[in-house]
Amino acid sequence: MRLQMSDEDAAFQQRMRDFFTTEIPAELRERWAAGGELEPDDMRAAQRLLNAAGLAVPHWPVEWGGQDWTQLQRHLYLQEIQAASVPPPLAFNANMVGPVIATFGSQEQKERFLPATANLDIWWCQGFSEPNAGSDLASLRTSAVLDGDEWVVNGQKTWTTLGQHADWIFALVRTEPDAPKKQMGISFLVFDVKSPGVSVRPIQLIDGGHEVNEVFFDNVRVPADQLIGERGKGWTIAKFLLGNERVGVAPVASIKRALATAKEHASATRSGAGTLLDEPLIAARFVELETQLSALELTVLRVAANSHGDKPEPASSILKLRGSQLQQDVLEFTADIAGPASLQWSQPDDTDLEAWTALATPTYLNFRKASIYGGSNEVQRSIIASGILGLKG
Repeated sequence: MRLQMSDEDAAFQQRMRDFFTTEIPAELRERWAAGGELEPDDMRAAQRLLNAAGLAVPHWPVEWGGQDWTQLQRHLYLQEIQAASVPPPLAFNANMVGPVIATFGSQEQKERFLPATANLDIWWCQGFSEPNAGSDLASLRTSAVLDGDEWVVNGQKTWTTLGQHADWIFALVRTEPDAPKKQMGISFLVFDVKSPGVSVRPIQLIDGGHEVNEVFFDNVRVPADQLIGERGKGWTIAKFLLGNERVGVAPVASIKRALATAKEHASATRSGAGTLLDEPLIAARFVELETQLSALELTVLRVAANSHGDKPEPASSILKLRGSQLQQDVLEFTADIAGPASLQWSQPDDTDLEAWTALATPTYLNFRKASIYGGSNEVQRSIIASGILGLKG
């Protein structure tokens, strides 16, 4: 079987490539490609440039900034934005709360929040997981009690990614504690993280960075009109949101760029009379990863081309599973290429080590999360077993 894009899709891909490589400043893209801690100003600048061109939220309804694209065109957009090292639209805004408000929000809420969300004038964070309600999210205990025309929120959220930069939070809260099932009686609230009673505490990760946080709510008063959708229907909204979160879960272009960069590093690292790239085992590993990546890319194209509307075929679980594994394999290989130099995470000014070596191991460690977010790989295997292979548990 030979996969080939139509002339129309090839022209679309070239338009995306031209825009991302000419209209987004090169220095911004270079900083993003270098890795390390993100710069919030870079995220805002990139998203606002994309939004001005109608490219920040293409999967939203057209009236709120979306584009009438096919699934294949959405895929090509994602791949080109990754290949050009453009900071992508903030996922909490573009893929999570934005589609929720567009689907479940009132007209007033849409007008209030969607333009600011698309332009990153509001930086959102997600308040779902709790210390005892992560994988079993329905066990959440954060409460919201209606007091007049306000909700009073008490509880705690954890693993709140980039909460230190956020302006607002969207949170699942329990509004009916006596509901007959734990999935019932949950509601979806949005509120300002600067509200009295909200406190954010950093969690230091294994890579030494500060990417996630604990968030505490102590009698936080939230206007009643900031409830999204129906009271007690938060679980339905959460399932909708998590489905949108899994958009673009096989970042082929990002993996391809990381592998190409690793090859550049290997070719510049001396080993005996040649370079690491001359070592048979190293060269064989590159061939193996490149072959696996080509297979993944072809599968992504096939799935995107055969998807219709907003419901991709079940094979998308294979992309999530294989994409996260391959991404981790490439980053682990990069750390191997750096060797002992990758153990020096904070290099002194007088070092003769290459700057990339200091990021190799922290980046590898950070992306261990890829097999958990967007639906863990164990969950994806269950979907593949039942939805594709027809196996019964």
